[in-house]
Amino acid sequence: MNRYEDPLYTPLCRLLGIELPMIQAGMAGGPTTPELVAAVSEAGGLGTLGAAYMEPEAIREAVRSIRRLTAKPFSVNLFVAPMRDDYSRLAEVQPVLDRLGAELGVASGAEPAPTPDRLERQFAVLMEEQVPIISTAFGPLPEPLGRTASEAGRLVTTMVTTVEEALAAEAAGCDVLVAQGSDAGGHRGTFDSERHRDGSLVGTFSLVPQVADRAKVPVVAAGGVMDGRGLAAALLLGAQGVQLGTRFLTAAESGAHAAYKEALLAGTEDDTVVTRWFSGRPARGLRNRFIEEAERSGVQPMPFPSHNTATGPIRQAAAKQHDARYMSLWAGQALRLLTRDTPAADIVRGVAEQARGLLAAGPVYRE
Repeated sequence: MNRYEDPLYTPLCRLLGIELPMIQAGMAGGPTTPELVAAVSEAGGLGTLGAAYMEPEAIREAVRSIRRLTAKPFSVNLFVAPMRDDYSRLAEVQPVLDRLGAELGVASGAEPAPTPDRLERQFAVLMEEQVPIISTAFGPLPEPLGRTASEAGRLVTTMVTTVEEALAAEAAGCDVLVAQGSDAGGHRGTFDSERHRDGSLVGTFSLVPQVADRAKVPVVAAGGVMDGRGLAAALLLGAQGVQLGTRFLTAAESGAHAAYKEALLAGTEDDTVVTRWFSGRPARGLRNRFIEEAERSGVQPMPFPSHNTATGPIRQAAAKQHDARYMSLWAGQALRLLTRDTPAADIVRGVAEQARGLLAAGPVYRE
């Protein structure tokens, strides 16, 4: 099939230089290995390195590893939220963390280290390494970084959770808007998490057409998209592509912890909650002992990034002990559609094949 006859070859594909309108989400914390990113890009989608918590030189090394595996376009995701610490409520929060940490043998009362502010140094590496596409969460690139990226010919994609955010991101020069519905796993991309304490929780099917009707740049649907049905539906809603995160967490190339993968594969659509207790920002993940006990305390978590730094020792100990009860198990709501250790390329091709079939066949009604 000629690419221009392919219903999946949208203007988004031409803009990003990809064959299929699928973006692998930039999930921070280790799942997005160079192998995963490269496999998605090689299969025709856009792989994304989740670099928000990475030191600049580690990003450089990962980018070079990706380039050794593929010559195709890829993206790197950064957090643009201010990294200003606020430990004014640490004395209130610390007893809860000490109680939970004690169950893992974590020493109590340790004062958290200052949270590093890496954004400008991370961005500098992306420019030096000529990363073609920069992905952002929690808002568009701040100035002068946004202007620098534009002048250098880099494309910028930004997650948005409301029409208001979408229009603000577009006005700031973003080239692609990723409309993140409430179904999505991980951190809500909401710009102002104080205004929206749980993050904006507009569903994907409600958000995407409203953003697509008002934005002039391409819109990508995110949240609950796991297969070709989700891609076909997104295109019919006015999106030009989809972003899949949870779907790739159990892929063969995923760097997600083994205990995390098992928890995902055992989960159902009713097992996730939105919590601020791991990072200080609202994020959707699997309900576990850490969330239940922390929420039951009645204590409000500290702001991001301080709370994220403070919970780090517990999460790290849980990972070492393979104890998913205390890990941040970010997950979307379509968990029953996950598969075990499927190669990322097969996921991309399978989603595309199913979507083409559905778009060619028209509506399907079951008796």
